[in-house]
Amino acid sequence: MRPAGMIAGKVLEEIAAFIAPGVTTRQIDSYAAERIWSYGAKSAFIGYHKFPCHTCLSVNDEVVHGIATDRELKFGDIVSVDVGVNYKGFIGDTARTIAVGGCGVVAQRLLDVTEQSLFLGIAQAKPGNSVLDISVAVQRYVEQNGYSVVREFVGHGVGRSMHEEPQVPNFDEGKKNSPKLRPGMTIAIEPMVNAGRADVKILKDGWTVVTQDGSLSAHFEHTVLITSGEPEILTWVKKPSASMLA
Repeated sequence: MRPAGMIAGKVLEEIAAFIAPGVTTRQIDSYAAERIWSYGAKSAFIGYHKFPCHTCLSVNDEVVHGIATDRELKFGDIVSVDVGVNYKGFIGDTARTIAVGGCGVVAQRLLDVTEQSLFLGIAQAKPGNSVLDISVAVQRYVEQNGYSVVREFVGHGVGRSMHEEPQVPNFDEGKKNSPKLRPGMTIAIEPMVNAGRADVKILKDGWTVVTQDGSLSAHFEHTVLITSGEPEILTWVKKPSASMLA
């Protein structure tokens, strides 16, 4: 899981550097495929339930599962890049929402809050806690800042398969028995946060999820190892600062 996570993280860093105004999402997806292959890995997404692309690229009001097209990105767009790799039978899964050439204050605040909510969730990924502790930490921070959490899509266990148990919601489902976190578990924590209402819909392509009210959406994700102490972020290329996990 460590090398799979590191490859996913490196590929995401390289994609982030490649993204610029005028680049199409199809070009981004092709570049991602090339970089994944260069590490001796393969995309965990393409062909998964017949998904047609190597990455998920979701622009502006697209929440997740966006399909690569000839659409050119413009300055000020925000694009969620979700990377999943399969390396020697293990999955690394990570995502980040990237401003294309920069963005306005409103969009940047959404990105900042969503990313910080991810780290607050990760900080709860300790033995003795439950999935609910992660969910509550994410939801509380997001809603305190005036945003909404998507309900229809959640984080998940990840290992030899892309989606394993337990599910990791970004909100309190109200269930009494939340799965306990144990050393050795690997989970993907991934807040999906809307600037407007939480409601989403799927487009006619059968994949792309968008906000119903047309508001911006952001998505950040890391694959995390539960240890006997502090959580280990397997897809983080640069070590997060102590303040991020506070």
